[in-house]
Amino acid sequence: MKIIVVGTGFVGLTHAATTSEYGHEVYAYDIDAKRIAAYNTANAAQIERYVNEPGLAQIIAENINRYLFFTTDVASIIEGTDAIFFCTATPPNHNGSTDLSYYTNAANTIAELLAKRKDQRRVVLVNKSTVPVGTARYLEGILREHDVPNVGVASNPEFLPEGDAVEKSRKPDRVVVGADHENDFRILRRIYSQFVNHVRIRYIETTPETAESIKYVANTLLLTYISFWNGVGARLGETFPNVRMEDLKRGVTSDARISTWGSYVSNGAGGSCFGKDIQSLIYQLQSAGQPADLLQSVYEINEYQKTYLIDRAIREAGVNFNQKTVALLGLAFKQRTNDMRDSSSLKVVEALLARGVKEIRAYDPLALHEAKRFFDPEKNHLFEKITYHETAKAALEGSEMLFISTDWEEFRGLSGTIEKVVPPPYLIMDGRRMIPDYDELVERGYHYLAVGSRYLAGKSTNGKH
Repeated sequence: MKIIVVGTGFVGLTHAATTSEYGHEVYAYDIDAKRIAAYNTANAAQIERYVNEPGLAQIIAENINRYLFFTTDVASIIEGTDAIFFCTATPPNHNGSTDLSYYTNAANTIAELLAKRKDQRRVVLVNKSTVPVGTARYLEGILREHDVPNVGVASNPEFLPEGDAVEKSRKPDRVVVGADHENDFRILRRIYSQFVNHVRIRYIETTPETAESIKYVANTLLLTYISFWNGVGARLGETFPNVRMEDLKRGVTSDARISTWGSYVSNGAGGSCFGKDIQSLIYQLQSAGQPADLLQSVYEINEYQKTYLIDRAIREAGVNFNQKTVALLGLAFKQRTNDMRDSSSLKVVEALLARGVKEIRAYDPLALHEAKRFFDPEKNHLFEKITYHETAKAALEGSEMLFISTDWEEFRGLSGTIEKVVPPPYLIMDGRRMIPDYDELVERGYHYLAVGSRYLAGKSTNGKH
């Protein structure tokens, strides 16, 4: 099958690369010439400046110019196409609604070209990006305006977790296809033939509106679960003495009906999906006159989690952040990615700068390049207070307190480095509960403040920082 993928960010690049592994002729199209040039090098360092996903660069290197092609000229490849997947950015507007401007521009470009094509074979346009319920009908309207013949529309939402997107593309939990016509279902069955009759993967055919809804319900339900643990489980551990968070989690999730996923209390969920999708769904429901109180509470709990440890440090540990040097470990929204979109670290930096810190000494294994883009001093001179370091040890040197914001596995063994580099009294704010032997540090005089636990003052200190 000849496939065009429109947009080559995280979703588009992953979809194009992994689809090419099955022998389809896949063209990844983007208007960003620098991005396409980087992908055409098939060089991991160049590719990962744009999308850093384990295993993705290798797939590109193996399939480029065989089954996978990158282009900025979509007009030259439109003939003979069987399916076109839209993987464009759909960022949130200030009111929570979805900005469809990139999508609309791309849809009009494609429709104009399809209306002029010589090959009149059936072609299906597929929404892969997360878009509001009803967007497939919106796309139909654009195609009618351009009088495009023999064309169908479908919804095929992505369910890719960052850091594990390649594996989940190869072995998804489910593939959801929403369409109206058998011709369009047939094309997508051929594209996803490896999954259609799979014994473990559910291949679901439904209406476009149902497919669009499945993505929103799935993501908001996952965030609801995270916010429940943060809003209830963590509060119990922070309020009552002798509540052990790890034991609470194990005891509750021993019930087979209750998932262990999301039970790790933290300083909030981030990334490109959860926050954006729940805001969009709130907007869609409220615009239709429906209540969205539950979703609004879930969103507010998640946002509160991102910086509340800083408020707890002031209230419980007596911290004055003014003119202090703070080490910040972790910038990406989670481990195994360089993505900082909606990351808790963004709010942490904002809160620390607002409280007058002298310096933020930042470290992340993958996201330093992204961080420099997000924290551009030309946009805000206060970002000049951020320094970047190549190791956790280097970031800790000269700091007076620490904030852990991402769940990188290397942080689990950090206690030894802390003891070598920074003497007590020293405050550790652990937003991910990454230091399992925190009690040893407390015995040696370090203060420890974690999500889901009461403040622990270092022994032989007055309890204040």
